[in-house]
Amino acid sequence: MTSFIDPEREQFEAFKFLDRDHPIEMLNLVKFRKIADHPTDHALAGAGLSGAQAYRNYGTETAPIIDRLGASILWRGAFQTMLIGPQDEAWDAVFIARYPSAHAFLEMVTDPAYRAAVVHRQAAVETSRLIRCAPTEGGASFG
Repeated sequence: MTSFIDPEREQFEAFKFLDRDHPIEMLNLVKFRKIADHPTDHALAGAGLSGAQAYRNYGTETAPIIDRLGASILWRGAFQTMLIGPQDEAWDAVFIARYPSAHAFLEMVTDPAYRAAVVHRQAAVETSRLIRCAPTEGGASFG
């Protein structure tokens, strides 16, 4: 499985180019490292935390920021099996985060407290997918 932890510059620029003035929902697929990999100068380096534990630290430290911005976790699920897709992809965390706008998401990722907390995400994650979606109406059919 190829590692994707942070966005590439081109991906982030494409994200910023899209309309920012409507709610967005971010589909998160996350696979944790067995052992978290904090930078050597971080207080938790060598602490032996699992990736899941480091990700919980990320969640705890970013929760006040998410709340302040009016964002929330809209849905969370437990991965069971890959029915269509690469069989080597399995996810430890699957959730949808809703932000009131892309402006709110960009404010989050540039917040100094978020930038300090993201070290836990980087230490925790083996690979991930983060997919920006615009909310649309539900319904009774797939099409």
